[in-house]
Amino acid sequence: MATKRKTHTAAFKAQVALAAIKGDRTINQVASQYDVHPTLIHAWKKQLLAGAETVFASGVKPTGPPDDKTDELYAQIGRLKVELDWVKKKICRPRLTPGGL
Repeated sequence: MATKRKTHTAAFKAQVALAAIKGDRTINQVASQYDVHPTLIHAWKKQLLAGAETVFASGVKPTGPPDDKTDELYAQIGRLKVELDWVKKKICRPRLTPGGL
């Protein structure tokens, strides 16, 4: 019976390759820690080193993930601030006793 092949994310590959580049452990130790074959680690390490110069090649800073929810989050923050101010006013206002001002 054939076993299903594992697919690894790019973030996982980068993490394993960086661990291998550090050099504080052998490739076999890294392989056993991350449960991958040492040949894969050598390939990922080679890919990382080959593509590392592209990170510094252009003077443009890499951007993070796209923030398509930014406007929605700012609107929610505004609503929450208004509600908080309203609650603070209600709590801080002295209560009148029935029968006197």
